[in-house]
Amino acid sequence: MIVFANPSAAWLLLLPVFIFYIFPDAAKMYGDALQVPFVKDIMAIKNDNLSGHTKNKTKVQNSFVKLLFMLLLWILITFALCRPQWVGEPQKIHHESRDIMLIVDVSKSMMERDFAYNGRLYDRMSVVKQVVADFVDERSDDRIGLVVFGTRAYMQVPLTYDKKSLKETLLAIEPGMAGASTSIGDAIGVALKNLALNDDKAENKVIILLTDGENNDGSISFPQAIKLAQEENVKFYTIGVGSDTLSLFGGLFSVPADSGLDEKNLRQLAETTKGTYYRAKNVNALQQIYGEINRLETQKHEGNIVQQTKDLFYYPAALALLLFLAVLAWIRSK
Repeated sequence: MIVFANPSAAWLLLLPVFIFYIFPDAAKMYGDALQVPFVKDIMAIKNDNLSGHTKNKTKVQNSFVKLLFMLLLWILITFALCRPQWVGEPQKIHHESRDIMLIVDVSKSMMERDFAYNGRLYDRMSVVKQVVADFVDERSDDRIGLVVFGTRAYMQVPLTYDKKSLKETLLAIEPGMAGASTSIGDAIGVALKNLALNDDKAENKVIILLTDGENNDGSISFPQAIKLAQEENVKFYTIGVGSDTLSLFGGLFSVPADSGLDEKNLRQLAETTKGTYYRAKNVNALQQIYGEINRLETQKHEGNIVQQTKDLFYYPAALALLLFLAVLAWIRSK
């Protein structure tokens, strides 16, 4: 479909008529001092029609052709100024997006080497950083933030589309950087506060909480944090990490051990907010958990209606230039 981006320029088509009828003849005002191109030729056409003389027939015909060329040139220039455009069919942009806040436990217990992978043991923090970084790569259209907590909870990265900076910060965190104890309630409060600062709908907000312990520090208790989450109507996915066995002699032997997880409150937080509680005892389990969350948390949004647009003004502009050069060459040849 062809449209004009500047249709008001079409009024310029009337400019020659306006000049011809409104302004007085140059000869009456200033004699012959001011020469207007083609005025004598136009008068010759008029005189020839009135008197019936044909001695200047060739000259008149040439002047008439020149006049037509000039009018055509003016029409092409005006057409170009109207900015013709080709506009495609309207299309709706669909995209999937969420506001996701990652809460990661960085207490000293995350140094525990009990995550098995390919026959080797790795510390919890190293595995968590890599798996979470892979999850961030999968969420290209989302805004993602990062809260870390130990004795204190900190907003490490506010919600952002800058995945590169987020991953750099994530991979730089170390166990114990926020203290030795665990303040899960405070971390939940910090995350909820940051999510509340944006105007997105509640159903587009998700918090993924990962910890290997229980709430034993901070100013907000776990029950209080659950109540806050319920009031904000933000979905929580909670992940308890750590093996329930203790490895001895480099993994040669293992004995049952208390994981130290507060699974009761983690499960309650998830169920209250219509989320899910997961338990990750090894690397594969943690990868599968984030993979499942990635599949669950997709939502289509209707974007703006867009139309492909292509400017066409350079076509009449180029024709006008070629016509002008042709007329100029013709005049010089006479």
